Amino acid sequence: MKISNWSYEILEGPAKPVYVYEAPVRFWHWAQAVTFFLLCITGFLIGWPLPANYADTWSTYLFGNIIVVHLICAMLFTLLMIYRIYWAFVGNKYSRMIFILPFWDAMWVKGIWKTAMHYLFIEKHPPIYVGHNPLAQTAMFAMYVLGSIAIIITGFGLYAQQWGWDTSWMTYFGWVTHYMGGAQVVRTVHHALMYYLLLFLSFHLYMSFREDIMGHDTQISTIVNGIRYFKEPVKK
Repeated sequence: MKISNWSYEILEGPAKPVYVYEAPVRFWHWAQAVTFFLLCITGFLIGWPLPANYADTWSTYLFGNIIVVHLICAMLFTLLMIYRIYWAFVGNKYSRMIFILPFWDAMWVKGIWKTAMHYLFIEKHPPIYVGHNPLAQTAMFAMYVLGSIAIIITGFGLYAQQWGWDTSWMTYFGWVTHYMGGAQVVRTVHHALMYYLLLFLSFHLYMSFREDIMGHDTQISTIVNGIRYFKEPVKK
């Protein structure tokens, strides 16, 4: 099986199963999904707090508990992103795909258009890729990777504000508030980034299930066992 150097498009068949997603990548994927889910719920409740409860002390501290869960998940989300960046250096070649867009490769650029036409039900036989297709790769980088980094930075900017300007937290992350023009701007951008990532998640889920059913290779099972299987021969 012949595969292109940058886009990982299958050039010649027969297409054989390929071990794409290593165990550390699969662990990161599902752990990141859980923490992001909890971050969205608690983040939404922080932005739109529940009605105040003036009953017992343990009841009135509900909002505090929500913030604690949000902060813990935020720290885990950050550590998982650092872990994922590290694995991009030590993992297989497919582990680096969401961080590097080979825009210099004509075949990869052309694949963005062909994949988009396939998603629009115009192209019946798009190129078959071992890793992410070019359109998915672009979305992963532009929406997920950059969006996650931005939401982490703004999140730490908000966290540092709780400690005050004379603390080490503000030494490291005070610049976020300073350059963005104030605490409320940081808070608004941080909240908007949650919806930006949720928009990506919606596309990601739809495309994954759609391609698993209508595409030429496996998607859902691949992120479970790491192996990509191909349903039909490569058509050229």
